[in-house]
Amino acid sequence: MRGFIERLLAVDNKFEVSRIRTMFRLLLGAAVTLAGVGHLLWSRSEFLAQVPEWVPVDADLVVVVSGIVEIGIGAALLLAGRYRVIVGLVAAAFFVAVFPGNIAQLVEGTDAFGLDSDTARAVRLAFQPVLVGWALWSTGAWRALRDYSHP
Repeated sequence: MRGFIERLLAVDNKFEVSRIRTMFRLLLGAAVTLAGVGHLLWSRSEFLAQVPEWVPVDADLVVVVSGIVEIGIGAALLLAGRYRVIVGLVAAAFFVAVFPGNIAQLVEGTDAFGLDSDTARAVRLAFQPVLVGWALWSTGAWRALRDYSHP
């Protein structure tokens, strides 16, 4: 694992990230940080509604822990610096990890955050892969992975 990370960091340092990518990384970082704070403060009940019943852990614990994780990922995106590729991979993995919850929201017809129709929930579900791509693209992780796999 250490060799993998070292090679990714070496690839990461080979190219400059454009201002537009940096702007999108910072925007994503701010949004993820804000969402994480929302988990803990003003939107807790909305996030509780999104935790599927089949999750074998207390829903409130899931919301609190995921909020803390989102704050950490958001802050890391804002401060990524030399580790932006690793941060991008972690953010993308997080977005993939919560995807089953988005699927459950659609399948179970759970209303939260104004998503009160199957159409609205499907649009939200379709946006999750956009977040994955956004994290990978804006941090240069997509390019680093491509360069890593084709040296």
